[in-house]
Amino acid sequence: MSDIQIDQPDTMLSVRDIFGINSQLKVPAYSYVDEHVPEIDPNYVFNPEVTLALLAGFSRNRRVMVQGLHGTGKSTHIEQIAARLNWPCVRINLDGHISRLDLVGKDTIVIREGKQITEFQEGILPWALRRPTALIFDEFDAGRPEVMFVIQRLLERDGKFTLLDQNEVITPHSQFRLFATANTVGLGNSSGLYHGTQMVNQAQMDRWDIVTNLSYLPAEDELQIIRGKCTNFSREISDTLIMSMLEVAKMTRNSFAAGDISTLMSPRTVISWAENIDIFDDPAVAFRLSFLNKCDEAEQGIIAEFFQRCFDMELSESWASRANELMADGRH
Repeated sequence: MSDIQIDQPDTMLSVRDIFGINSQLKVPAYSYVDEHVPEIDPNYVFNPEVTLALLAGFSRNRRVMVQGLHGTGKSTHIEQIAARLNWPCVRINLDGHISRLDLVGKDTIVIREGKQITEFQEGILPWALRRPTALIFDEFDAGRPEVMFVIQRLLERDGKFTLLDQNEVITPHSQFRLFATANTVGLGNSSGLYHGTQMVNQAQMDRWDIVTNLSYLPAEDELQIIRGKCTNFSREISDTLIMSMLEVAKMTRNSFAAGDISTLMSPRTVISWAENIDIFDDPAVAFRLSFLNKCDEAEQGIIAEFFQRCFDMELSESWASRANELMADGRH
């Protein structure tokens, strides 16, 4: 990984001007755009409370975890704040293949002056700690226990990190920041939605200074996001059509909350639906390919009814359509 060419923030930005939040706060930022700074998405819509929590992480060095259902844009929220602050950002997905060696480092064989020698190669943690980096642990509640305990020391206020292999204690860079995202709050997969998530040690959860929740946005804000994604489409998608799509999404979320269905439409899925409408020029086909085929067959009738209510179109999966077929078969 290439090095970072900046050290300390050299400017202050108004939260009101940059994020559109009614606040007098100013946050430190960089004027130089390093290659590790994420690209700005001009259509991204910020949640005010989550934004303020994350800005506290950047400006006051607080450890911040963002929790929420899938598709709410948790990681993207952190990245888009970093993009506007020109803060270098590295994102690590804590999947089952991430090991302690990946994070800390390991001995590797290298060629020096024509000879093979063993040399310690630092992992991503020591690399990030030495630099002004916002380190994001994605899917924090899916990390393996032996990996989670590696980062526990970093969650404390001084956050020094010991490299046992090198007999070295690393003091983090003054602008090193630590964030995490999670679908649960460390209590495991109680809903059945998130297989692979773990119970997180509560002593570790206690070390996070701020835990904030990112929920789905109001329909008007989701409309803005989808409208922004539609700018390069080959055909026009009307606001009326998008609002009907969002009403279907709302019904799935309400039904999921009531325990009637086990799958819900995230904003990510709605965007995929809009993109597939552009491809197939048919909301029903795009809906089936984007969402309905992912659902439990026993629940497809309920979800097809949601579509029928919003679009006044019957899908073959709907109960009414199946009832008509059975009645037609009975007449024969």
